[in-house]
Amino acid sequence: MQPQSPQQPTALGDQHEMSFIDHLEALRWHIIRAAISVVVFATGAFFAKDFLFHDLILGPSRPDFWTYRMFCKFGQWVHAPDLCINDVGFVIQNREMSGQLTMHISTSFIVGIVLAFPYLFWEIWRFVKPGLYPHERQNSQGAVFFVSILFIMGLLFGYYIAAPLSINFLAGYVVDASIENQIDMQSYLSTLTTMSLSCAFVFELPMIVFFLAKAGVVSAEIMQMYRKHAIVVILVIAAIITPPDISAQIIVTIPIMLLYELSIHIARVVRRGDAARLNAKLAREQARAASQPLQ
Repeated sequence: MQPQSPQQPTALGDQHEMSFIDHLEALRWHIIRAAISVVVFATGAFFAKDFLFHDLILGPSRPDFWTYRMFCKFGQWVHAPDLCINDVGFVIQNREMSGQLTMHISTSFIVGIVLAFPYLFWEIWRFVKPGLYPHERQNSQGAVFFVSILFIMGLLFGYYIAAPLSINFLAGYVVDASIENQIDMQSYLSTLTTMSLSCAFVFELPMIVFFLAKAGVVSAEIMQMYRKHAIVVILVIAAIITPPDISAQIIVTIPIMLLYELSIHIARVVRRGDAARLNAKLAREQARAASQPLQ
């Protein structure tokens, strides 16, 4: 019998166990690369000032915005001319000496984070992946792609649907005709970014359920059992991220409910896949045991 060599590292997955200092060093480089990507995209956004503000940020403040034009066409189709938004009744103002410069820098940084999000998540995944076992890596294939796609879909929904409806409602709400809405630009930007990013992260629900189902924390049966409770939670979330306008809340609630139903289906598929793998493994073990001769 050959003696084992001392101080052999313990394997985790197919990687050797790293020391705490090695983990910190690896994490440091992941953070540095992620920060560089944010700075690169933020710099590009900073120099694309005309497109960033006139077309992107201030788009929902003008009646020629794509969403308002689509609502107008839909109103003409269903013979509901009130859906047309021909005037957005507010003026955006700057009341601080350095307000526009500050907003330019902060907005560029936010856009840099949004554009770099797929790469940021990829860096996080590269740091986490070596600590996973082979079957966990197998179960998580495509995570970066699907997380990025859901984030982009939620961001587009928030920017083109939720944010314009909120801005239009809040801009048109008055308690007295003598009060003119003169909106501070930071307030406008906060509403736009909050609505867009909130929807972007809410759309990650299917991926969250996928990983929880893989970990055995949730199941399709549990989600079906608590569907009524989930509806209440979804309504609360929609009420938080939208203004007190019933139409906007319904428009935001519907896709979240669809995502919840999709998550139930995902949890069911995960359970079926895990059961099939367990049955296949059990069958192989039984076949191996049957093929061995009795001692």
